[in-house]
Amino acid sequence: MNPVEAKPKKNLKKILLTLAVVVLLLVVIAVAVIYGVWHNEISSVASIKMLRDRNDDHLDGAVYSMEVKGDFYLDDFVAQGGVSSDSELIQFITDNITKGVVKINMTAPEIGCSSFTATTQEGDAIFARNYDFSKTNAMLVFTQANEGRHASISTVDLQFLGVDVDQNMTSMMDKILCLAAPYAPLDGVNDAGVSCGIYMTYQGGEETVATSQDTDKPDFTSTTLLRLILDYADNVEEAVEIASSYDLHDSAVTSYHYMVADASGKSAILEWTTDGAVDTTDNDGSQRTLKVIYNDQDQNIGEREAASDYQIITNFVLQPGYYEGVPAENKKGADRYDRLYEELQAIDGVVADEQGAMDILESVGRRSWDNDDKNSCTVHSAVYNLTDKSVLWVTNENYDDPTAVFTFSLED
Repeated sequence: MNPVEAKPKKNLKKILLTLAVVVLLLVVIAVAVIYGVWHNEISSVASIKMLRDRNDDHLDGAVYSMEVKGDFYLDDFVAQGGVSSDSELIQFITDNITKGVVKINMTAPEIGCSSFTATTQEGDAIFARNYDFSKTNAMLVFTQANEGRHASISTVDLQFLGVDVDQNMTSMMDKILCLAAPYAPLDGVNDAGVSCGIYMTYQGGEETVATSQDTDKPDFTSTTLLRLILDYADNVEEAVEIASSYDLHDSAVTSYHYMVADASGKSAILEWTTDGAVDTTDNDGSQRTLKVIYNDQDQNIGEREAASDYQIITNFVLQPGYYEGVPAENKKGADRYDRLYEELQAIDGVVADEQGAMDILESVGRRSWDNDDKNSCTVHSAVYNLTDKSVLWVTNENYDDPTAVFTFSLED
């Protein structure tokens, strides 16, 4: 071989090798940067599992779980004063969790639902909840304890994150959307034994009017109230303090109330109403103020309530006189409320165990109940044991199917 020809070939090999090394280093650096920025988010997405497949014949969506890694920027959310609208919440999640790369879409539910508190024969405090809506995919979300914040288990309806209700999650984009799940809980329990849930109230007469307070307090939206309670509240009183420290801005142009309970057996219903208004005149959401009904101080709302230590909530406001002179059909869920009282009064509010509470939830499951609204099914039923910090969870009213029944504990 001519020595003059060999030299350029050696130089070309050297250049190509150098380029390959540079490209490899750039890839390594890029991967390191991506992992450094999004390692919690990557780990959270990687943790997503399907717990149960869908069954469209029974209006069953699929059920998933996700273990959220890191603090999902909730302290930053609090530090900036919260948000006053769904669009601001979407922007906060997009800016912080996806760093502006992926646009997150969120909506809030127009939901039915029923809940009650009780005690077991062993003395454990119970918070039970049916989530009534229509066919959808659900997710159990597990968050970690951080400094000054609690670990929690909560349930999220994935359609409100933009996940298609008519198919399983198959794309990476669907899984990325689930990163917003911690900001959209419908019910849950934390490792201090505090549980809470959200329920529609249809306030305002023929056209529902959202609560949207306007003071100098920081702001939160409907489901972010639940998130703050799950992460920061040690008991019912601290949950009430959180609720009273913010201006509430209800989502989806509708109105909600809440129930919260703790391991001591104390519970409270949180409602926002305009002083002196009845349902048909409660049309200015900015004038509503927080009203708290404690389970041991609820004699003003009825004889049944005064005689019991448990509480029940469905989809109508419990403030005295709120429905005076108003059509009876405005009290959404009053029939379920009465049925739950019948069940609990018969046993003096003491269930045998978590399954006993689940049996009561089954009695008002929407596939068999004479619906008084458009919600066609109970998507999930959850019995939270606030003493054990655990949950018995059933999907889509499949109460007798062992593959549809799940138990989780924050103490494991």
